[in-house]
Amino acid sequence: MTEKVLFVDDEEHILNAVERLFAEKGMPILRAASAAEALGIFQREEIAVVVSDNQMPGKRGVEFLSELKTVSPRTVKVLMTAYADLSTTLEAINSGEVYRFVVKPWENDELVAVVGQALARYRTLTVLAREDDAILESLAQTIELKDPYTRGHCARVASYALMIAGELGLSPSQCKDIRYGSWLHDCGKIGVPEAILSFGGPLSHHDFDTIKKHPSWGAEVVRQARLSRTVVDIVLHHHERFDGQGYPDGLAGEAIPLAARIASVADVYDALTSERPYRRAFSWQGGVEILESMKGGPLDPALVDAFIASLKKRGFLPKETVGGNESHG
Repeated sequence: MTEKVLFVDDEEHILNAVERLFAEKGMPILRAASAAEALGIFQREEIAVVVSDNQMPGKRGVEFLSELKTVSPRTVKVLMTAYADLSTTLEAINSGEVYRFVVKPWENDELVAVVGQALARYRTLTVLAREDDAILESLAQTIELKDPYTRGHCARVASYALMIAGELGLSPSQCKDIRYGSWLHDCGKIGVPEAILSFGGPLSHHDFDTIKKHPSWGAEVVRQARLSRTVVDIVLHHHERFDGQGYPDGLAGEAIPLAARIASVADVYDALTSERPYRRAFSWQGGVEILESMKGGPLDPALVDAFIASLKKRGFLPKETVGGNESHG
């Protein structure tokens, strides 16, 4: 492991236990007994992930991690806390100071998993910061490996979204941002356990709530990588619905950013026309008929029409198709 992980805790037996745990996993760690000592390490080392206790003498963990937003903005921050301090922890997470939290006493497997997810997030941020087409597309393909049923999905969503953008006459810079956003729209799934993504049956309410966090998690990643507002909009809002019944913010109609509405049409169409473990893929025509039925519900009617017009121009649909049904005259 080339990326460095730093644990900060004023209790030596805690640091000893963590050091043993990660050594067994082949993951050596750095350690510090206070925020001040940790900040000294940050002056000498590039730290990928920091896990800090909250209740420490001097500077508390929340304050220390907040300071790191300036000192080392790309470092992924995890807060370790007791149940009694949970409200403070949740506030820190909601304000964007903290990526995850771990409750003491921790479960070893949970702690290792959280650090692994944090490292994946750090690698994502590092890649995104380069803003290179080949690298970003490769990242999207890597994300797809977490979900065996979505291979090629991000590239196809980008292709369909650009067809809509072209139909609307959007500028080259807008199209570039839509391509990036479409590639990266599911990047928040890096934080979703693979057992949930690959589960073949109906998800529990808890697991679905976890899935629903991926737009917010992904948006925070692309924000930290300083990608454009359009890219952030797509990642954050591609699961909003035109009727306001979507997530994470329940936006409706044109309150949903245009690029996100475009990506949503493209995303839904690719899902319909791709094989899934629970159903066969719909044909191009069958997918269009379902898109038509979703106008004004999940999808923007004008953008569905623009996509269908683009499909007809490219010969994927018969030009006499009207309202999702073929006219036989």
